[in-house]
Amino acid sequence: MTDFTTFTNSATNDTVPGLLPRQNENQIITKNERFQNDDFKKMIRSMGLKITDQRMLILRCMHDADVMSGERHVTAQELFEKVAAVDSGVGFATVYRFLRNLAEKSFVTEVRMGGQPSRYELTSQEHHDHLTCTKCGKICEFENEKIEKLQAQVAEHFGFVLTSHILELYGVCPSCQAHPRLK
Repeated sequence: MTDFTTFTNSATNDTVPGLLPRQNENQIITKNERFQNDDFKKMIRSMGLKITDQRMLILRCMHDADVMSGERHVTAQELFEKVAAVDSGVGFATVYRFLRNLAEKSFVTEVRMGGQPSRYELTSQEHHDHLTCTKCGKICEFENEKIEKLQAQVAEHFGFVLTSHILELYGVCPSCQAHPRLK
């Protein structure tokens, strides 16, 4: 039986209780996907909804927030502000309802963090996990092969067949560590 509370440091071959080996930058995988208008239309149609300019705008603003400024995870309010800057006729309720519908159909993933507002991202075709700063809310996406294997081992250990998972880690980012009073 595997002990899930200790890990072996491959550099020193020492067993370390409760710690994962520190990964190298080349072991961190981040993914950037690009969606086209046809992808958005397929999403809307598969939800049984009509394709409207408002729905297309909401999806484009969500996608463009990621592509243009790297803001992959946005709150409903942030998305509304981006949409309203293009079309002031689109109300917050419209944005929020459509966002919730997208989340229910798994086209959008909701990332929650304690008492802060939920953040949303277009659901990636590739799996990834999240590391969230508890001070400023910054979210880093990553995939680590060792963590993925360990999760499968844990599921097997308890007799589960793993079908999916969500891993959200919380901590303080380097910027907030460097400037503790600013955050």
